Amino acid sequence: MVHGRDGADSIMSSTNVDDLTVAKQALLNSDLSLVLAKNGKLFFKSKSHGVSDLLTMIRDLGQQTEGASLADSIVGRAAALLCIYSKIVAVYGETMSEGGASVLERNGVRYEFGKLVPKILNRRKDDICPFDKAVSGVLDPALALERLKSVNLN
Repeated sequence: MVHGRDGADSIMSSTNVDDLTVAKQALLNSDLSLVLAKNGKLFFKSKSHGVSDLLTMIRDLGQQTEGASLADSIVGRAAALLCIYSKIVAVYGETMSEGGASVLERNGVRYEFGKLVPKILNRRKDDICPFDKAVSGVLDPALALERLKSVNLN
């Protein structure tokens, strides 16, 4: 069950469930960090970490992501907002932040996680992830995309 955008509960179609299973299995059984599945097939995959692989996916695939399912090693608010922007219907996060889960739930996207954490930290583990920091308080996925394109990690 998932809470739909109109507040009603609905059962996701079997294609979406299967796509999430395909993406999740590919993520967990490989060294990939991001997998997108659609119509039962792997549609995009990446081994890079951070939100940059999601930005590449959006740039390369555009509207083809609509209706797909995504599995990612880490899903924070930034990644969740990009999933909403991309019209992804189901998300698995090996590690997911409470903020990421909240964004997905608020937008009616089915989600699963391996581990739920209060927040995603930066690589040094001494502050919040710079991508999540860039979208703090942002609810509009298009605004989140523009902000995330300009994050400088140096």
